[in-house]
Amino acid sequence: MPEQRFTFDDLNDGLVVAINIVAKDGEADAVAEILQRLIAPTMAEPGTKLFLPYRSPTDPNAFFVFELYRDEQSWAEHQATDHFKDAVAALLPRVTRRERVPFLPYVLV
Repeated sequence: MPEQRFTFDDLNDGLVVAINIVAKDGEADAVAEILQRLIAPTMAEPGTKLFLPYRSPTDPNAFFVFELYRDEQSWAEHQATDHFKDAVAALLPRVTRRERVPFLPYVLV
């Protein structure tokens, strides 16, 4: 993926979705692969600014995904894609927790 530079204003404009995922024992590598496969098609969506999955270095079953969309409509469009639906169908049986929390910026600098 080509290197991208973002300004504070770029990152403070849009809808952030913070996702915490905990894989079932023995399923963490499968969860990591599902998240990895989501990066390219999600980043190709016109309303997606960032899609960054992370894995905890202290708990290999714990994942965090930082998503930044242009707006709430873009997040809704993401959830309607086939790659999202396929990923969720593969992911849910492998996790004990999936918490998604949307956030909007409230501090303007």
